Amino acid sequence: MLLRQPVAHGRFYPGRPDDLARETSEYLAACAPAEKDSRKPWAVMLPHAGYIFCGNIIGKTLAGTELAPRLVVLCPNHTGRGQVLGVWPSGAWLDPCGTVAVDENLAAQLIRSGGGFTADTNSHLLEHSIEVILPFLQAAEGAKLRGIVPVTVGTQNPQFLQHAGKALARVLALPENADAGVVVSSDMNHYESEKRTLEKDNMALESALAADPDTLLETVAREEISMCGAGPLALALYAGQALGKLDVDLVAHDTSARASGDTEHTVGYAGLRLYLDRI
Repeated sequence: MLLRQPVAHGRFYPGRPDDLARETSEYLAACAPAEKDSRKPWAVMLPHAGYIFCGNIIGKTLAGTELAPRLVVLCPNHTGRGQVLGVWPSGAWLDPCGTVAVDENLAAQLIRSGGGFTADTNSHLLEHSIEVILPFLQAAEGAKLRGIVPVTVGTQNPQFLQHAGKALARVLALPENADAGVVVSSDMNHYESEKRTLEKDNMALESALAADPDTLLETVAREEISMCGAGPLALALYAGQALGKLDVDLVAHDTSARASGDTEHTVGYAGLRLYLDRI
C-alpha cells in the first residue's frame, strides 16, 4: 500500500496522539456555535499554520457544520516539487491520530478527466498544507470521513485553473460522486505588518466572497498578495461555477499577531464555507 508519512508533526501540531486529539477537540468544542449550520457546505477553506496561530480559525470553520464524507483536498505547492496538479492516487495518509484512506476511484476519475491532473506523490512528500488540517477533518467528521483525494496546485494561471475546475466539476457531477465535496487549504497574506496584511486579505476575500475566481487571481497578482492557496481556491470556485450557483460565507479572519504579539511580521488566516445550489 502507498502510504504518505507525516512530516510536520511536532512542529505545526502535536506529535503525540493523545495531545493531538485533545488539542483538535478543544478547538472544535471552544468554537461550537449555539446552533448547528442548517446548510451543508459543498466546500470549505481552512488555514494550515501552526495550531497556536490558526487552530481557532479551523475550529470555527468546521464546528457546527457537516462536511461531505469524501473530500477532494486542494492545497498549494510550497516546495515546487512534482507536477502542476499532483494527485496522490492511492493508499492512505498517516498522522498521529490514525490513517485516512485515499479514495482511489475518485482519484482515478480526476486523473482521467483531462483537466491536467496527474498521479504524483513527489509534490506531496514534503508539503505540509494538507497534513496540518487532516487531524481536524478527522476530529470534526469522525467515522463519516471515508476518503480523501489530495491534490497539490502549483499554478495561479487563470486559463489552466478554469480548465481544471471544469474537469473537477464534471467528475463531481457524476451520480456516484454526489457525496463528495472539496476542502481548500490556504493561508492569506504573509510577513507584512498587520495593517497591510488585513488590507491585502480583505481585497482577496472580497473576490472570494463574490465567488469570482478571475478577479481573485487578478487581484492577488496586481496587489502582490502572498496568499499561497489562491490557485487552489480559484480552482474550487471555477468548479463551483460549473456546477451551479455558489454562496460563500466568511466564518473567521485573523492574523498571527493575536498569538505572537508581533504586529510587524504577520500572516493572515481565514475560514470560508462555500454553499452550492446545483444546476
